[in-house]
Amino acid sequence: MTVKAILDAKGSQVATTRSDATIEVALRKLKLGNFGALVVSDDGETVRGIISERDIVRAMVDHGGDLLATKVADLMTREVQTCRPEDKVKDLMAVMTRHRIRHLPVVKDGILCGLISIGDVVKSRVDELETETSVLRDYIVGRA
Repeated sequence: MTVKAILDAKGSQVATTRSDATIEVALRKLKLGNFGALVVSDDGETVRGIISERDIVRAMVDHGGDLLATKVADLMTREVQTCRPEDKVKDLMAVMTRHRIRHLPVVKDGILCGLISIGDVVKSRVDELETETSVLRDYIVGRA
């Protein structure tokens, strides 16, 4: 299965925030959309970074009460791992595990076109395995 297949099923809408937005604004977007992360993009097309709930929680230790007024650019991860629509889901599992990340922006020709979460990857893999199991079961029973 490819990233494109996941996006075809779930949609390609991506929650973004500007780098000059405050953490308070980012938190509101995270909460209202029930998102785990926001892609940081000032133009809605170019990935400048990513900021997750985890990034914000960890920053509370350093910023305390001033955290809400802090700019997203000050906390975001700047070196973002991305993937392409044609990438295989199995390969993404390795990337996400190796880099200990839960979200991968999908980029095609330099333009943001989706976001894949670890939940999306696991769901697609489980679906693949269920299909394989069903085909094998039908084969063994003689229905194939």
